[in-house]
Amino acid sequence: MTPRADESPETDAALAAAYQTGDEAAAAELVRRHATQLGRYLAASGAPDADVEDLAQEAFIRAFRSLGTWRGDGTFRGWLFRIAGNLLKDQFRRRRGRIMVPIEDHDFPDSASPEGEAGANELEALLIDAIGRLPRLQREVFLMRVNQGMAYDAICAALGTSPGAARVHYHHAVKRLKELAR
Repeated sequence: MTPRADESPETDAALAAAYQTGDEAAAAELVRRHATQLGRYLAASGAPDADVEDLAQEAFIRAFRSLGTWRGDGTFRGWLFRIAGNLLKDQFRRRRGRIMVPIEDHDFPDSASPEGEAGANELEALLIDAIGRLPRLQREVFLMRVNQGMAYDAICAALGTSPGAARVHYHHAVKRLKELAR
């Protein structure tokens, strides 16, 4: 198989070895090869758009710092994606699944209807309490699915579980929330 015109004939393993001997151009080539796909992976895994570049950069930094631990039995890209996935999990843990959404004027309750506002506030408090009572995995899957619109594949990558398990956790979370909200 011949390399494409825009791709160096060196393998990722050869580039990694070259970087370990001090070849900075080898690191630049690894970044060039994998940065776009890494950014896509992070975005698809639920990373906020504003954080994708920072997470990708941190993943490369950690990969280059611990390059000696990469055994080379898997692909460099897979190893890099695992590092990025762990960074994303850490970020989700720090934020506890919360995302920051700017509040716009039209998002405020209508002050012309105090009954509607009071009912909405009561329902919100009930839901927040019910979500807080869910088991940890059910809560995380539910919040990633509902608040962030993440696909099950992205949820399982962020939580280190299978897509089937993520679906089951989501199903049980919805069922339990319906029971608690009655």
